[in-house]
Amino acid sequence: MKLYQKFPETQVLTTQGVIDFYKDIFGKGKWLFLFAHPADFTPVCTTEFVEFSKAYNDFANLGVQLVGLSVDSVYSHIEWLKDIQEKYGIKVPFPVIADPDKKFARLLDIVDEASGQTIRGSFPRQSRRRNKVYSLLSSGSWKEDI
Repeated sequence: MKLYQKFPETQVLTTQGVIDFYKDIFGKGKWLFLFAHPADFTPVCTTEFVEFSKAYNDFANLGVQLVGLSVDSVYSHIEWLKDIQEKYGIKVPFPVIADPDKKFARLLDIVDEASGQTIRGSFPRQSRRRNKVYSLLSSGSWKEDI
């Protein structure tokens, strides 16, 4: 998927059930802020999930739906979200996409095929793409995108 290409018309499995982006988000006039991470239980990803959770109501008040993405399974995501709640006292209120086969990540062009790792990135958009993709070595900052 290239810059300014239409966002993929697809459904994804998340920790909160199936999401159809065009029906459940764009069709309701919302913006999507999709942020992708390489894996569950990693320090940087966990920190960002905590910060996004704290800012969830601010995003919702602006008509923005937060959605996380990691290549792990729904079951791993659920355990990770439990761990975040236990360690940080924060309940993650947004859905997290399960993408163990990296099919959706490949649609977004955020897989480093040489290493097989998913690249961290964020996708603030309505139905046309605006994105920021971070190198594998970058810590990145989603706050820059706001």
